[in-house]
Amino acid sequence: MKQKHSVAHPKATLTSKEFLVPFILITSLFFLWGFARAILDVLNKHFQNELDISITQSSLIQVTTYLGYFLMAIPAGWFINRHGYRLGVVVGLMLFGIGALLFIPCSAMGTFYAFLTALFVIGCGLVFLETSANPYVTELGHKDTATSRLNFSQSFNGLGSLFATFVVGQFFFSGARSSCDVVIPYTILGVLVLMIALVFSRVNLPEIKHEETAEDKVADTRIMKLFKKHPMFVFGLFSLLAYEVAEISINSYFINFVTGQGWMDDNSASIVLTVALAFFMVGRFIGSWIMQRVPAEITLLFCAVGSVLCMVVVLFDLGKLSMVAIICNYLFEAIMFPTIFSLALRGLGSLTKSASSLLMMTPIGGCGFLLMGWIADSSNLIIPFLIPFFGYFVVLLFASELTRKNTSLRR
Repeated sequence: MKQKHSVAHPKATLTSKEFLVPFILITSLFFLWGFARAILDVLNKHFQNELDISITQSSLIQVTTYLGYFLMAIPAGWFINRHGYRLGVVVGLMLFGIGALLFIPCSAMGTFYAFLTALFVIGCGLVFLETSANPYVTELGHKDTATSRLNFSQSFNGLGSLFATFVVGQFFFSGARSSCDVVIPYTILGVLVLMIALVFSRVNLPEIKHEETAEDKVADTRIMKLFKKHPMFVFGLFSLLAYEVAEISINSYFINFVTGQGWMDDNSASIVLTVALAFFMVGRFIGSWIMQRVPAEITLLFCAVGSVLCMVVVLFDLGKLSMVAIICNYLFEAIMFPTIFSLALRGLGSLTKSASSLLMMTPIGGCGFLLMGWIADSSNLIIPFLIPFFGYFVVLLFASELTRKNTSLRR
């Protein structure tokens, strides 16, 4: 039976007093994985410089990390279904911390491919974190503010990304460095993350329970039900994948693009990327505020149109105006991941955890940078932007369909 989805009332709060402490604790985790994912974008260029490898080869950094997401998303969902959100967070933090500390022996081996093992372990830890935290945040308050709440928490993801590109970018690109220097930021990160894991192992986070049928308790049946009975979830799943292809590819390609065009050096490029990520963070805060007043699907539609138009400007190769368009795109794309994620989970009840694990397979879209790198190495620096253009266009189609459906329901 179709249900009407109400629009959040302007006076609706992000969360209730009952859930305030869990909401703050979980939101703090968004900073951590924002940092961990953004550091890859400067690590990519650093390894190109120090190890004399191509864009295509360095893209294995993203491929390996996001392969961890793809392979561990379903096991993470299975684990969280049985043991709850808190233990999912603890396991994720432990894998994350161990993977970061593995940079110490990997550096001693002295090869690029050794570091990929550590990055794979980090990717496995991040998918546990995100599979736990993203749906948990949507549950910590009234359902009408779920999308706005997730956008607010994801804003701290943007803050972590901004911090990573600026601090680590300055560390790598401000002077003579070597591949061994990657040990320093990752060792600090690993120790910090394991300390946070200890904190979460001792706090009490309320579990959100949904009424389950006997059929729901069979993992395979849950997934089959999602694909057979929830077509908008399936559309959301592929839209999120398309977004991840676009967003991760642009982040990873940005420094290569602006330096390859001769506009600036690596250090300046990392600073400009930091500015772009500041736009990204601001976009999420603004989006969270807007979606307390405007339906989430309409906000998503507007932003998808903006991103598509930005990619059109880049493809026309208009010089530095193309760089301005890319930076503006960060403002438009900011709300896409949490908004698509939340809308895809809407009304799934006891299927939420299983659906979340499927959605968290979508960062495998980061492998799209491999294709962008190959195109750039074999043609020019502009053509690769066709990939994010089509990614944002899929998001536009998803937002259009949701808007159409919900407009019909309100009538």
